[in-house]
Amino acid sequence: MRILVSTQYYWPEAFVINDLTKLLTDRGHVVTVLTGKPNYPQGNIYSGYRAWGVTREQHQGVEVVRVPLVARGQQSRLRLALNYLSFLAAAATLGPWALRKHTFDIILVYGVSPLLQALPAVLLAKMHKVPLVVWVQDLWPESLSATGYMRNRWALKLISSVVRIIYRASDRVLVPSEAFRTPVEHYASPDRIFYYPNAYVDQPVGEASFGAQTLAQRLERVFSVVFAGNLGSAQALDTVINAAATLAHRKDIAFFLVGSGSEAERVRGEIERLGLLNIVLCGRFAPEDMGAILPAAGCLLVTLKAEPIFSYTIPSKVQAYLAAGRPIIAALDGEGARIIEQAGAGLTVAAENAPALARAIEKMADTPEVVRNAMGKSGRSYYEQHFTADELADALVAHLGAARQQARQ
Repeated sequence: MRILVSTQYYWPEAFVINDLTKLLTDRGHVVTVLTGKPNYPQGNIYSGYRAWGVTREQHQGVEVVRVPLVARGQQSRLRLALNYLSFLAAAATLGPWALRKHTFDIILVYGVSPLLQALPAVLLAKMHKVPLVVWVQDLWPESLSATGYMRNRWALKLISSVVRIIYRASDRVLVPSEAFRTPVEHYASPDRIFYYPNAYVDQPVGEASFGAQTLAQRLERVFSVVFAGNLGSAQALDTVINAAATLAHRKDIAFFLVGSGSEAERVRGEIERLGLLNIVLCGRFAPEDMGAILPAAGCLLVTLKAEPIFSYTIPSKVQAYLAAGRPIIAALDGEGARIIEQAGAGLTVAAENAPALARAIEKMADTPEVVRNAMGKSGRSYYEQHFTADELADALVAHLGAARQQARQ
């Protein structure tokens, strides 16, 4: 198939869609990606790119067409809104022109926030007269109110109307957890909704940087509690800080936050204010570094806010944690906790319950290593049964093929 992937975020930004497009090309499909200029998560346009102009490049057999956008900046809601809207406008106006000589069989939207980024794909699908598949990653507009980015009732109602347009224009809607079905059914026909989870591609340890290998050695010197990924408002990082404060007396336990995001500087300020010596902000590492960092952890930590919307979500880091083969501690509700419990991969507590999280971490630290290793092995086995990228790439091809076939009928 000739596949157009529409996504605001793409390599060198670290998202699972990067790996899946390569796997699609490995299977003989011709993939073109319509995306923006890379600027996530630091908020500045990456070195080697410029904000303006349409550019083209090749990466791992994929043609990447980039349209201009306003960089998201740091901790600025205005800049973030401009970032979203500028991509939407550029992809809807310059995208059709940049792709005018292309022919496609199907269009796939990688629907991370904001889901409104799917609108240009709706337009392109009509222009090329091909089916549209939307792979939803976040529930909109629910995630806006849950994270506090928007509270205005009329604005949320307007966005709901736009989301309904997107879903009704989609031939197939892929959801990353079964719990997504009910909220998505408010906008899309149930017979168009299909479960399709996030995947994770194992990262070879040999490709890790010197900095990642050095950090891995440091993690092995204590019982290290490693949080890896976005440091944002949805992650309820105050829960982690408060748990670390409770465990300050345990000199054998240390927290390592690996990543960056909108909350990083605020978290740094809180650590300094509380005088905590058992939390380390490690900064952002490349995806290929995770193959060295995650397996070196004493345990891996995932947290989310205590909002109903997040109970539907399986954070993408859960798949990476399962693949790493280390025990997991989770302070979250719903689907994410269910997967970890079903996998026998670790301990779970309620979202935003810092005292319970501290107790779980202390319990894990005091658990015999042979038992912790068994948890990690069980998680790895669950990953191999449910979330390997090769199997999910085949499943994605099946979904795209089915949507194409149904559109022909």
